[in-house]
Amino acid sequence: MGPHPAVAAIRLAVRRVLHDVLTEYDRHTDKTGRAEFAEAGVGRQRATLPERPDTPLVLVACSGGADSMALASALAFESRKLAVRAGGITVDHNLQPGSALRAAEVVTRLGAMELDPVEAVSVSVGREGGPEAAARDARYAALDAAAERHGAAAVLLGHTRDDQAETVLLGLARGSGIRSLSGMAAASGPAGRYRRPFLQLDRQTARKACLVQSLPVWDDPHNIDPAYTRSRLRHEGLPALEKALGKGVVEALARTAQLSRDDADALDTWAAEADRSVRDDAGQLECAKLHVLPPAVRRRVLRRALIEAGAPAGSLFARHIEEVDRLITGWRGQRAINLPGRVEAQRQGGRLVIRQSCSASG
Repeated sequence: MGPHPAVAAIRLAVRRVLHDVLTEYDRHTDKTGRAEFAEAGVGRQRATLPERPDTPLVLVACSGGADSMALASALAFESRKLAVRAGGITVDHNLQPGSALRAAEVVTRLGAMELDPVEAVSVSVGREGGPEAAARDARYAALDAAAERHGAAAVLLGHTRDDQAETVLLGLARGSGIRSLSGMAAASGPAGRYRRPFLQLDRQTARKACLVQSLPVWDDPHNIDPAYTRSRLRHEGLPALEKALGKGVVEALARTAQLSRDDADALDTWAAEADRSVRDDAGQLECAKLHVLPPAVRRRVLRRALIEAGAPAGSLFARHIEEVDRLITGWRGQRAINLPGRVEAQRQGGRLVIRQSCSASG
């Protein structure tokens, strides 16, 4: 008899990602490394694999919750059959009493799965962007540092289809455009470091996998705290939508994310190509050429130019792009527009000049 369907599903999802990691790792290894790596033989038991630096390390980010514990167990199981080393990282945000003890418990559980290396990383969470954004920034900074420290080829994250649906709704509420509706990518971060194997699986599958494997899980009280936007959406917003529209809302939102991502990627590619065609010999943007571009493409060209000039991507909002766009489509002699990062956009002689403002040098 095979494993429980929930366990089989999470293992299959992780196996696919590990094969992707191995393929990419092999592609970037020199000829000598590839030959040695092939000798190890994908599919052989870990016990027969020498612990060599040329064997890729995959880390799992584990909070101790059901999603990440299910992910850790699947990584531990699948890595034994592949030429992959598997480790784990848990981040202590220091936001709740006893958080250090819980982090230590997660380390013990990951160690019992024979993951190595395993460590807990303590962070200090700031306030910029609100509590949820600040915690996320601190967490990713810690994971980035851990990946660099250990030389990890990838870091697995336990985001599920339910998380994806919530992310799409949050993006819709912000009115930030199609990229926000794209939700979370299956691979993101530097060189695709972060992988999300469970985006096609629901949260209940991960929890069931933990239950049938007798894996202890910790339910973060922040996940049910109405003070947090995502918590309210999870426990009030989505259930209300399902009551009004029927079952299948989560699946539909996740499907919307993928369709939106495909569209956004295509538009980004178009904008990158268009950027070269709307500049003069000196590299300045020509307003007449920008004007004839479709709005979605033109605004992407403008956003790229603003970021290249020094505007922080995370601080550029739709209203900023719209103001700059009006220099192209609604020109009435407006003054220069001041933007985040001390960037200035101004129309001069039929050109859109984007540069650091004079105050940046003071």
